[in-house]
Amino acid sequence: MTKLESLETRHGKQPLETRHGKQSLETRQNKQPLLQVERLKTYYPIRSGVFSNGSGRIKAVDDVSLTMYEGETVGLVGESGCGKSTIGRSIMRLENPESGRIIFDNEDITRYSQRQLKPVRTRMQMIFQDPYASLNPKIRIYDTLAEPLIVHKLARRSEVQREVDSLLNLVGLPRSSGSRYPHEFSGGQRQRIGIARAILFRPKLIVCDEPVSALDVSIQAQILNLLQDLQDELKLTYLFISHGIGAVKQISTTIAVMYLGQIVELAQTEELFRNPKHPYTRLLLNAHPQPDPTLRMHKKMIIHGDMPSPADPPAGCRFHTRCPYAQERCRKEEPRMTAGRHAVACHYPLA
Repeated sequence: MTKLESLETRHGKQPLETRHGKQSLETRQNKQPLLQVERLKTYYPIRSGVFSNGSGRIKAVDDVSLTMYEGETVGLVGESGCGKSTIGRSIMRLENPESGRIIFDNEDITRYSQRQLKPVRTRMQMIFQDPYASLNPKIRIYDTLAEPLIVHKLARRSEVQREVDSLLNLVGLPRSSGSRYPHEFSGGQRQRIGIARAILFRPKLIVCDEPVSALDVSIQAQILNLLQDLQDELKLTYLFISHGIGAVKQISTTIAVMYLGQIVELAQTEELFRNPKHPYTRLLLNAHPQPDPTLRMHKKMIIHGDMPSPADPPAGCRFHTRCPYAQERCRKEEPRMTAGRHAVACHYPLA
């Protein structure tokens, strides 16, 4: 029996309600962090011409700190262009940070070379937003999954077929899928293949970069349920990136809210929905339809204007140009993130 087959026969999954609150607290008690991001900055040069050396920089991620513990799911939510995906790509070292530190599994990988990163990447994987673009259209699914097993010597050649079949079964695809090409699958099926590829190494951390945003709502629910089941079976840790607050609520134990390259609020999922303290978080929650009429409704906020350019962020609080509660202090002084389980970067947090 292979390792993956043995995982399929396990029982005793945790109930869904433990995936929030209680589980998040338990995973943080008396444990070392799996991932620590310290004051991370990732900038991109702005080039005005082919031969230009650059006329400015896009501050995609600007002084972000984040801690994750094994077994939890941290949701990263915010508008398009706020820097969510750049954080994920920087953690995976697909982008080179300007400054800061990325400590994964007690290793500072911030300045690792590609050769040094090779063994690390078997312990951290990524699920991409567009599953079709992340799959080679000329290679069968069997070869997509079999090649890493052979290259990293995770299975003998005589065992590869059985391992691939087990992977496909884990993500809800038939064995016959291995002989087909990416264009022969639907979007949801292709994302299942992307998930199979991500769990192939049995990693500790998976960065999920908007894995359901391109899918129909009904398919989104299936993929989210699959991710939760795999987390229970394989003891995975997720950084779940999305601009949809509903998907983040379903799967996350902790939520970090981003705005213009910075995290502005961080709290456990239930606490964040019950008592959002940052005006931007309140805006996101108001935009999310609430089907239960008995739940408390927050006072509606009116937001004017668009998000400023990350090439020239405003002074002081970056949200003050759109915040109805902004005061003179907000325009001059940048707020610091408070300490504690419910952290917020706001001079005048909401009650």
